[in-house]
Order: sequence, then structure tokens, then C-alpha cells
Amino acid sequence: MGQVGRLLVIGVGLIGGSFALALKAAGACREVIGVTPQREAGEQAKTLGVVDRAYTHLPEALGLLQPGDLVFVAVPTLAVESVFAQLKDYLPAGVTVTDGASVKGSVRSAAEKVWGEMPSFLVPGHPIAGSERSGVSAARDDLYRDHRIILTPAPDTGADHLRRVVQAWQAAGAEVLEMSVEEHDEVLAATSHLPHVIAFSLVDTLAHDAENENIFRYAAGGFRDFTRIASSDPVMWRDIMLANREAILKAIDLYSLNLSSLRSAIASGDSAALMGVFTRAKAARDHFTKMLAKQAYSETMQAQEVTFIAQPGGTVSGKLRVPGDKSMSHRSIMLGSLAEGVTEVQGFLEGEDALATLQAFRDMGVVIEGPHDGRVTIHGVGLHGLKAPPGPLYLGNSGTSMRLLAGLLAGQGFDVSLTGDESLSKRPMNRVANPLREMGAIIETGPEGRPPLLVKSAGQLSGIQYQLPMASAQVKSAVLLAGLYAQGETSTVEPAPTRDHTERMLQGFGYSVERDGARATVCGGGELKAARIDVPADISSAAFFMVAAAISPGSDVTLEHVGINPTRDGVIHILRAMGGDIELQNTRTVGGEPVADIRVRYAPLRGILIPEAQVPLAIDEFPALFIAAACAQGETVLTGAEELRVKESDRIQAMADGLSVLGVSANPTKDGIVIAGTSGGPVFTGGTVDSLGDHRIAMAFAVASLRARDTIRILHCANVATSFPNFAELAVGSGLKLQQL
Repeated sequence: MGQVGRLLVIGVGLIGGSFALALKAAGACREVIGVTPQREAGEQAKTLGVVDRAYTHLPEALGLLQPGDLVFVAVPTLAVESVFAQLKDYLPAGVTVTDGASVKGSVRSAAEKVWGEMPSFLVPGHPIAGSERSGVSAARDDLYRDHRIILTPAPDTGADHLRRVVQAWQAAGAEVLEMSVEEHDEVLAATSHLPHVIAFSLVDTLAHDAENENIFRYAAGGFRDFTRIASSDPVMWRDIMLANREAILKAIDLYSLNLSSLRSAIASGDSAALMGVFTRAKAARDHFTKMLAKQAYSETMQAQEVTFIAQPGGTVSGKLRVPGDKSMSHRSIMLGSLAEGVTEVQGFLEGEDALATLQAFRDMGVVIEGPHDGRVTIHGVGLHGLKAPPGPLYLGNSGTSMRLLAGLLAGQGFDVSLTGDESLSKRPMNRVANPLREMGAIIETGPEGRPPLLVKSAGQLSGIQYQLPMASAQVKSAVLLAGLYAQGETSTVEPAPTRDHTERMLQGFGYSVERDGARATVCGGGELKAARIDVPADISSAAFFMVAAAISPGSDVTLEHVGINPTRDGVIHILRAMGGDIELQNTRTVGGEPVADIRVRYAPLRGILIPEAQVPLAIDEFPALFIAAACAQGETVLTGAEELRVKESDRIQAMADGLSVLGVSANPTKDGIVIAGTSGGPVFTGGTVDSLGDHRIAMAFAVASLRARDTIRILHCANVATSFPNFAELAVGSGLKLQQL
């Protein structure tokens, strides 16, 4: 990181002093000059080592600056204009100016008033950091470390000036973000300024309440934590309230409206309304806590970057219970929300994909308690009880959520936007949007039919007879769910069997579904009735440990309570055809779904031509099966699997690339792959593979380490949490030598 020359700090207090100390500690400036009207404060700053020289008159200090130097304006918001007026007359050319005021509209107005426009050398900024203490004695060099700095450059801001400010804040250890002035002030009004309004008002109210004279004496930690910010500098916050008046008033009005609704719910004893507010608030706060280490003021459910380090060798053994079935977890939330009455769910998968669906329905007004250890309680609102969400529904990495919700929302009486993360935003959505449009839905997509989706209120839908062009449970389910809101019958006919969880669960909620071979039919106008749902363990998650035991000599694993739905059991048939030793124990039916304990012991595998009829029944398990194929004697050939190219990644190409890196011959084809296997001894060399953010690819290559010669490093594994939050923990407990960085 290059130096910024001299740093001139105008206003040497907590904010300006901490910036100076941070740059000095990083060796990112040659000298620090401080300007403060109080001579004593300047001397104190010098004594503390915050500045090297101190001045009381700004023009005198400005005369020392040269091109490449940086000025940091750290004065109260309403004092910025008077500083700018002095800068106009005395600032040397080539010097960069930035600031730390928390209202950027006020800074922009001050600049335009002084210079007639936003000067190219001015880079407005706002550090999102602070302390209860103030003054230069509170300054410290780590105040901004791992905090966000929001810059609001104008279109004409000079590139060199912007770069200088970015580098300075990065040297201070901060993460630099950019926003428009308007977005910044609205966001800060809601997330910083409004909380201060509430805290100041609450403490002032209680301080003037004669009947509550002991309240401060006996206040518990929650009260102290909540009102801590009321001890902030009153002058600074007076200035902020006046400078950001309009945005703050808008936030206060919205809060007042919601507070009034909450008061009414308390007054009327409306338990459901209270639970709605509290569960939504808790979920939002818990989600925010997870995001603190990531990025401020943006919607994202992606976790921090994660790398798997898999050491070679080992065996797997024991009895394992993998997380609940993701497909059923999604559908239990959706149908439970649309049912009449209270639905109890056990075994819910607490992964990010399923949680995205849960949060979407909370945003549409459904009261959902939990999840707590896989238990969820859903207070259904009926087929027509959903409400317009306050903003776009963010669905993270979940294609299932987006496609099935498109069907459900097509018949609602409000408009809603569906968005997702970078990976989901690349996935095709016209395969769902097109049949829904045939039913009368109004759906807009992004370029090339990709997210985001805008689903508009379209009035009454019409039932259709839809022949699926590809075997896709998501497309089938989206059409059938839209059929709940359509006039007449809606039928789907699939070219090959796909998972039938939607049909089974609809029947479990009392909704009639006619099934005749490849055809499934629903009639609109029915009613869903609350039910108890027991979600079995996900066979897609179990598949990684099934393959691990199948390829690793000496292994013996039993996977408990696994769903073996006949539309999902392809991995069992394929592994058995390859010679796998698989035994189904304690088979039973739970909530209409077949379940078993699956015991897998090591046995030598052989390459096969995978029957195309099994492909749709194992579509999510192929990354794991490709690892088994690499450890089998002879060639394994997969055809008829075009769907793998439009999953979270192009799984055919991604797996072929990774296998090649690890020394396995893997030749991708248009609709499949040819893998040359090797039986006996280590199969995989060590190396670094990229999972491309695809959870199943990451877990598959972790399993490959059991037959590796050297360490396998797997990049971009954060999304494993979308389907299998405790994969690494369970893998290590069963015998894999896996680390998570």
C-alpha cells in the first residue's frame, strides 16, 4: 500500500485521531498534521503521538501541503461548510479531500454551495465505527479495522483522488464500499440515526417520569445495552438530525406506524400478531448477526469464504444421521404457510437454502416459530392469506425456492420480485416462467431468462395440460402449485420420473392430486389443511457418505432414517450396479414417505454404463457418483444428463476439470461424461480444485481424499452450508481427515 504523503486532519478527536493513528501504524503517510481551534487539544494530540505537528489556523497548515497529500475533514456535520470555505481559498492543487461526516447529502450541499459544484478532488466518506468515548484521548489505531467505510463519490470525482482515499482506508484495515449519496443517507437514517432517536427519546421519557425514579438503579443489562447510544455526543447528534431531516422523518414515520400496530396487538391480546412481529424480528436480527463479518447494508446470505483441506487416506465408519431432506423442508414451509391451521414440522433442514424459503414466507406475513433443533411451527394463513412483502424476496443460492415460489406467487394479488446470489442469478428461469405464462401469469425475467424474476398480479389463472420438455421436479412442482390458484384442471406430464415430494405432500395436507403414470393433476379452488410433517434425512446428503464407504477399504457406515422415495433412490441402484455393498434396514413409511437405515460396506467397484432411466432419480447425487466412478475398475459412461449443466454450476464440466487436476481421465460430453476408473490403491493425486461455489462439488472432492496420494485443497466451499451445515463436523467424526479454513 503506497503512502499518501502528508495527512492533514481537521478536527483531531476520536474519528480524525484514530484515522491518523491507523495510517501512522501502517506506515501509510509521511507525516500527520493536526488542526484544532483549541491549542491545548493540539498539544495533547502531539503528546499522545496522534499528530506530528498541530495548528490552530487552517490556512497555515494548508500551506504545507503538496500534490499527493490527503486532507481528512473530521468536524461535526454542520461545520463542514465553514471548513470547505477555507479550503476553497487555500487548498493547493493536487491535494485530495475526504471527510467522515455521517450525512452525505449535507456534505454535497456544502460543497456545491462553496465551489458551485462537486470538485473532482473531494471524495465524501463515512466510517461506520465509533465509541462511547470522544476526544483525542479516545483515539486508537484499530478503530476502523474490519469495519466498513462507505464512500459516495460523484460521477466527476477524479480517479486518482478516489484511489488515494480507498488505499488510505484499506491501510487503516477497513473494508471500503461505495454508495450513492441518497442511498447512504436513507440507509443510515434507518440503521443508525433512528436507533439514536429511539434511545435518546426513551431515556429522556423515563428520566422525566417521577413514578419511575428507581428504573435506572435496577435496570438490567438489556436496558443498558439498548440505551448505551444515548450517551453519545448531543451536539453531534443534533447536527445529524437537522442535516438528515427528511430521511430521518421518513424512518420515524415508518417506525411509528409499526409501533402503533404493535400497541394495538398488545391491547387486543392478538397473540398471532405478536408472534409475527417477534419471530420476524428475531430471524432478522439473527441473520444480521451472521452478516456482521461480511458486508454492511446489502442483502446476502452467502457465508464467509471457506476452503476445505482434505488430507489423504482414512476409512469411514459408524452410525450417522445426516440433515433433513432439503426438498421436503422447502415444501413443508410453503404448504404449511398456505394451509388452514398450525403445521408442526420435525427434521427441518436448517441450511441456508431452506432458511431462505422460511424467511420469504415470514416476509409475506406468515408467523413461523423456530427452527429449534429441526422443529418448526407454522401458523398457516390459507391459500389466499399471503401479504405483499416489504421488498424483494432474497433466496440466496436456492433454485428450488425461486422456481417453486414463482408458481405459488403467480396466483397472488400482489407484485413481488425474487432475487438471489451470484450463482442463482446465472440459472435459467424461463423453463418455469414459460408454462406459467401459458396459465396467464405475468412474469418478467432478467437477460436471457435469468433472475431476478418479477411476478406480477395477473388475476385468475387458467389450468393447462403441460408436457414437460425435460425431466424437472422443480418445473413440475411450479406448474402444479400454480394450479392451486387456477380455474379448472392443471396437469403435468413428465418424460421421465422425477421426485414426487410435491404431490405426496399436497395429499398429506389434504389436497387431492390425481396421479396416473407420468401425469399428475390438481384442480384449483381447494383447501390445504394443517398437518404434522416428519422430514427424513436427505438421501442427497447421505450419498456422500455412501460413496465414502463404498470406495474406502475397511469402511462400514449406517445412515439412519434416510428417505428412499422411489423418485430419489437412483444413487442406491447405481452404486449397487457398480458392485456396491448396500443394505436397506428397518424400512418403514413416515408421513407418506418411505424411510430406511442404509448400511454401506466397502466392496470393489466396477465401471458401468449408467442406465438413462436412473438419471433423473439421481440427478443431485452425480458429483458423488463421479468420485465412485473414478475408483471403479474400468470405464463409467453417463448420458442423458443435460440437466447437470444448469445446476449451481455446470456440474459436468466442473467435475471433469477437478478430476483432471487430480489425475483422473474424465471426458465431458454434451449430455454426460466418460470416466476412466482405477481400482486398488490411491486413485487421486493431490492438488487444488475449484468447487465454483457448488456445495455438492465441494463435498464430492472432500470424499475423494479417502483414495488420494496427497492433500486435496478445495476452494469456494462456503455454500456447503446451503444444504449440509454440519458436513465437515460429521465427516471428521466418521473418519475423513478434513479441515475447514
